[in-house]
This record gives sequence, C-alpha cells and structure tokens, in this order.
Amino acid sequence: MSSAIMQPREGEMFHVVPVIDLREGGVVHARRGDRGRYPSLRSSLCAGNDPVAVVGGLLRLHPFRVVYAADLDAIQGTGGNRLALARLKAAFPDVGFWVDAGFRTADEVRGFVASGLGDAVLGSESLDGLAPLAALKADPVWDRVILSLDFRDRFVGPPGLLESPDLWPQRIIVMTLARVGSGEGPDWGRLAEIGRTKPQASLFAAGGVRNGDDLRDLAGRGSAGALVATALHDGRLGGTELDALNR
Repeated sequence: MSSAIMQPREGEMFHVVPVIDLREGGVVHARRGDRGRYPSLRSSLCAGNDPVAVVGGLLRLHPFRVVYAADLDAIQGTGGNRLALARLKAAFPDVGFWVDAGFRTADEVRGFVASGLGDAVLGSESLDGLAPLAALKADPVWDRVILSLDFRDRFVGPPGLLESPDLWPQRIIVMTLARVGSGEGPDWGRLAEIGRTKPQASLFAAGGVRNGDDLRDLAGRGSAGALVATALHDGRLGGTELDALNR
C-alpha cells in the first residue's frame, strides 16, 4: 500500500489515545467486539479495575492528552456510567475525554457536551440514520463531535453514511471491532479506503494495534493517531517508545 494515500499535515503530531471500556462502574478488557464476554481488566499498570486507578496508571506510563472511554452500558441500552465519567473528569481535569455513550440523537450529543465531561463520539453502530449528523453539522458543538465508523465483517451503520463524507466531522475513528484486543494489526485496507474518501480528515485507527512498529507505520502512512488498550496494559508499548513517537 502506498503511503501517498494519506499524507500527514505539516507539523501534525501523532496521538496515541488509550481506551477504557466501562461496564457497571469498572473497566473491562475489550476483545473482538464480543461485549457480553469482556472480563474485568487486569493491567500491569495498576491494581484493580477502578476507572480512576486505570487512568492514573496510564498517565504514569505517559502523559496522554486524551483518553477514549466507551460506556458499554449506555451503548447497549442497559444503563450508563455517567458517575464514573464525572469521577474521571474531576480526577484528571487536564485530560480530554472522548466518550462513546451510544448517542442516537443530536440532542443527546448537545446535552453531553454541555455536561463538560468530554467530546462526544458518535458511533455509526448506534445511529439509525443520518439526521443527527446533518443537524449537528450546523451546530456550535460540531467541533466537539467525533465520528466512529464501525466495522465487523462489514460496515455497521445507517445506509448512505459511508457515501456521505460531507456529513463527517474532522475527526474520524476507523473502528474494526473484530480486531479489538486481537493483536492482529491495524486494518490497513479500511484505513486507506476511508482516507481516500475524505483525505482532509484526521483519521484514528482502532483495533489490532500491536506495538510501536504499528504506530510508526500508521504515522508514516498519514494517520493522525491510534486508539490502543491491550498493548499498553500488557507492556508491549512502554513509556520510552511512546515518548519517542512525539519527538
């Protein structure tokens, strides 16, 4: 694959974004998108799976600027982790949080952004149609919206979204759920396809990142960053390697 598909903007930093998956107030270990079977997180960076302890461990490893949080209970319609998110923001006020809480309407996004807990990730799997994106595009909160294009064997989302890049915000996550926690490597083909569809977007790879080589390859091919979890917690990605990416 040619690196000419996506070219990094001059001076743009590559962002490693650690991921926490919240369920019933704790952090669980995501694997291949099978949410019903996610076990409690066991990490080399902290004791237990309390969200504040987990993010604290991540920040001792590296001064991450942003953390991605998936509220699995909200995504699945079985509850929510707003209290845990509020605890995180209070404990780490200088960290930006990107939160997927299964937002389905423009009003839900506006309400979340107004809460001050973070930027809103609109997951394509949660959307019934294109109307929320169309409504938000003309709204002041548009700059606080991130779109996650979700894939399993195929795209999971409303018809027409992949063909409507004019409705995509600047930040796009290319989420291959079957690769989450798999260690199989990034989904290069899908990243290239989305990069061709909207070359000016800031693309973030999610699912399968194994090590520093993958991160350097993503940066070299023009990705703005990558969402990472397993490789941080099992030690395959250490602080020295993360620091080197930003030099």
